[in-house]
Amino acid sequence: MLDDPAVAATIFVLALFVGVEVISKVPPLLHTPLMSGANAISGITIVGALLAAGAEERTLSSVLGFVAIVFATINVVGGFLVTNRMLAMFKKKPDRPS
Repeated sequence: MLDDPAVAATIFVLALFVGVEVISKVPPLLHTPLMSGANAISGITIVGALLAAGAEERTLSSVLGFVAIVFATINVVGGFLVTNRMLAMFKKKPDRPS
């Protein structure tokens, strides 16, 4: 079923629309905590992208798998940096001597 390019393209476009709708409905206050949870999803994306890139069935799937690895890795690293910055905001600051 997914071997048909038209079916795969349809699923991709529908997933794109659903993703945009879901993300646009999230209030800005929740973006940072949700980004922390998205790191786990991006980790799963990296595993799937590694499988797609390593399959070597088609050149296109290898290239798209590599691109997915790069973008998912950027997302994971960025998510951890944002989470670290958010947690630093809640740390108690040392008292300054007068």
